[in-house]
Amino acid sequence: MSVNKVVLIGNVGKDPDVRYLDNGVAVATFSLATTDRAYTLQNGTQVPERTEWHNIVLWRGLAQTAEKYVRKGDKLYIEGKIRSRFYDDQNGIKRTVVEIFADNMEMLTPRSASQQTGGSAQQAQAAPQQQTSAQAPQQQQQPSADNSLTDDLPF
Repeated sequence: MSVNKVVLIGNVGKDPDVRYLDNGVAVATFSLATTDRAYTLQNGTQVPERTEWHNIVLWRGLAQTAEKYVRKGDKLYIEGKIRSRFYDDQNGIKRTVVEIFADNMEMLTPRSASQQTGGSAQQAQAAPQQQTSAQAPQQQQQPSADNSLTDDLPF
């Protein structure tokens, strides 16, 4: 028995590059950064921060979702398999590419934050002004007991 499973939580390094094959199947590729924090050992030795870059490949529906919603800087949860490819470069040197073929992707960045990073600077500056003016009336009108949290969920 063997297992080939990868679980990553990291930040998107560049907007997904999406292409469509002749048969209409979408393929998205992008880089994902995962970072181990810096720390100090008991003997005082400092271990620096370490960032690993992963090549992510998404197919079909996941690729189309990435094309619409995933942007540089977004935090993602990726679950998939490691695949290796080999090729000879222009100088005849054998190269290896390691990729993560994703089976599952969860977007961890709140949608409003993702939209602001993809928008223009004017939109990003206008949003905080709108929020502060909208928050003031809400603070005055907020009831002491919040009845909007009641639902009929069994747990």
